[in-house]
Amino acid sequence: MLLTGKRGVIFGVANQHSLAWRIAKRCAAHGARLAIAYQNERFADKVNALVGELPDAFTLQCDLNHDDEIAQVARTLQERWGQVDFMAHCVAYALREELAGRYLDTSREGFKIAMETSVYTFVAATRALEPILSNGASLLTLTYLGSERVVPGYNVMGVAKAALEASVRYLAYELGERQIRVNALSPGPVSTLAARGIRGFTSMLEYVRQRAPFKRDTDPEEVGDAAVFLFSDLGRGITGEIIYVDVGYHILGM
Repeated sequence: MLLTGKRGVIFGVANQHSLAWRIAKRCAAHGARLAIAYQNERFADKVNALVGELPDAFTLQCDLNHDDEIAQVARTLQERWGQVDFMAHCVAYALREELAGRYLDTSREGFKIAMETSVYTFVAATRALEPILSNGASLLTLTYLGSERVVPGYNVMGVAKAALEASVRYLAYELGERQIRVNALSPGPVSTLAARGIRGFTSMLEYVRQRAPFKRDTDPEEVGDAAVFLFSDLGRGITGEIIYVDVGYHILGM
């Protein structure tokens, strides 16, 4: 029960396959009180049904591309809890057509959409929550190896994830005086709603399965457990880090 007494908000739950949901389940199992935020009404019924499985959890609608909705979430959390001890940002998006051709052909609009949704939303959520973050709070986002190595078909999302990882380091520096930790998890390929938009994703899964040291897929539960560790006091000395949860695939050169 590593998170007993801690209160956290998780952005980006879409369905039962979401990594955000796996993180939420593991946090709840370790005693956390949770607020689960979903993007819009399209996801409301499904997310509300899922959250009904968790003790002492409630849902909030929040499109992180809208500052007024983020501000409302911060006000609600302050009214209900006073302070927030951890936050998981599990939000990323790029236009499907930007993942189908060459990175060189990325449109200006497609670039802006990917960067705003996948990177700036983390900054915006952190800024809105900053006044109610407890000293020693833990903030987390999700990245991917395509940030530092070429993954064909990942295209503009790889560039966005590189910017997200830089944001982790800058935020870790700026919030460090209050012992607030900012980190990212970098899972291997996991079949989620977002991942299935990547061209050749099924082949990617098989490729990693054959070559990774563990010779298997990344288990989403492992991602959830890594998040619990970072949210707990056991992770109190870690900030500004990118932690791989990818059955060792990132160590390979060929």
